[in-house]
Amino acid sequence: MDTEKLVIADNRVVAMNYTLSDSEGTVIDQSDQGSPLLYLHGHQNIVPGLERELTGMKAGESKLVVVSPEEGYGTREEEMVLKVPLSELPSDLKPEVGMTIGMETEQGHTVPVRIAQVAADHVQLDANHELAGITLHFDISIEEVRDASEEELTHGHVHGPGGHHH
Repeated sequence: MDTEKLVIADNRVVAMNYTLSDSEGTVIDQSDQGSPLLYLHGHQNIVPGLERELTGMKAGESKLVVVSPEEGYGTREEEMVLKVPLSELPSDLKPEVGMTIGMETEQGHTVPVRIAQVAADHVQLDANHELAGITLHFDISIEEVRDASEEELTHGHVHGPGGHHH
């Protein structure tokens, strides 16, 4: 049996622990203790800047990765902040700052938007990703690298123990 560790490359499943912080060191997110994040490399399951930096790493390796907004969740776009009259919201909705609601696009797709402000007669909706415009600092440790199954490759994402669950 070949005991050489696989390197991170397209079509491989990666298990990694991570802590994500902003430029001030405030922790934004992290993997659960004992439960690493699993993703399928090369299938846009993580931000592009992080995926590029992880290519070639092996299980047991660690790395600090800084990802610019352009290679993370994008830059903030003020045209994605909209003022909407309360009368255009569902009558049973009690809008609160930070709440995420679905908004239908002209193409008929529903996209998530955050309520950024609530006024007497309108709300301000922000369709930017909540991490848009932020430089991301990842502290990464690679736990495992394996070849993806045919089913995972077909679906474009990792399946947990026992196979497909969605």
